[in-house]
Amino acid sequence: MLTTLWNYLFRGWKSTRAPLFEAPLSHVPFLAIDLELTSLDSNNAEITSIGWVAGSHGKIDLNSAFYCVVDTQQPLGQSPVIHGLTPEVLREGCALEDVINHLFDKLSTNVLVFHNASLDLAVLNKVIARLSKPRVEICFVDTLQMAVYQLKKRHSVLPEGSVTLSACRKRLMLPVAPAHNALDDALATLQLWFAQVHELGASRHGCLKKLRHTRATGRSNLG
Repeated sequence: MLTTLWNYLFRGWKSTRAPLFEAPLSHVPFLAIDLELTSLDSNNAEITSIGWVAGSHGKIDLNSAFYCVVDTQQPLGQSPVIHGLTPEVLREGCALEDVINHLFDKLSTNVLVFHNASLDLAVLNKVIARLSKPRVEICFVDTLQMAVYQLKKRHSVLPEGSVTLSACRKRLMLPVAPAHNALDDALATLQLWFAQVHELGASRHGCLKKLRHTRATGRSNLG
């Protein structure tokens, strides 16, 4: 399943998002997005909350931060145990279409940052198509895949739990961050990405195109 998702995500490689993909990383606008979901199966998952925050030049723009609980009628399963969003809380949330409308224009004008891009992008693709939004070309980076790339230099088998967001941050000596809130996780992910770029020594003159070998960058179409 994961291979199929990655094949889908990379199918848009020759899209027109070249300027973002080839610009110096120091000039690229990034937007970290995190979704809290009802399930880890993208076919069944629905969004219960979403958070995003922008940054560039290695700095996070807190004024850009956005968070919203999303009203969903889908079964929650065990997800409230993780993110604490009960049916009562969700009923007070925003309409999904309103949230996607607010996000939509940002998708093509920023490089999107995820921790586990294959899951979040598959859900966003499904939602955008269901809402009959036009297809949108995107560039993205995945801090989880970047961590895998770095870990495989030292381990033939990845240690259990080594690519969670908290574990990745700990390895780069970033402070402990609150978990399982969409905005907190988006902030933590963007901070991790900037630290990963610094660790690679790519922050000043590198570009996303030069990081293709890591499998942590990509271009695709949503919708």
